Amino acid sequence: MRSRRPIPETCADVVRRFDACGFARLLGLEVTEATDGCVRVAMQTEGMENAHGTTHGGAIFALADHAFGIAGNLDGVDQIGLSAYIRYISPPTNGTLEAVARRISETERTSVYAVDVYSGDRCIASFEGIGFKTGVTQERP
Repeated sequence: MRSRRPIPETCADVVRRFDACGFARLLGLEVTEATDGCVRVAMQTEGMENAHGTTHGGAIFALADHAFGIAGNLDGVDQIGLSAYIRYISPPTNGTLEAVARRISETERTSVYAVDVYSGDRCIASFEGIGFKTGVTQERP
């Protein structure tokens, strides 16, 4: 398996591919930053309330998982999620949530990412995802 660090076109292509995904469009997920091993994704929470009137945990998980997926694929090697865990710390205020994903560790076949989800400047959830590299290297056009 060949592994390479991203070139700007590769990062942009990965972001475009994830932005075009129907689920991301359905939830209104927006990538605001993508660099080597770090991704920021924002989501408006209007209409995503649970029975308690706060943002549904499934929406928060989807936001964190999307950021994890993008971050895991920025290095040019296709990667899929192997497992994910989320801890809800406090209820968000409605408005905009932001997920910040960063690579914590990496081996030849797996990687670990931490994703913190913020409501304003307050961390409301902590997510950990383990990715598995499928071995498919994306070539630059």
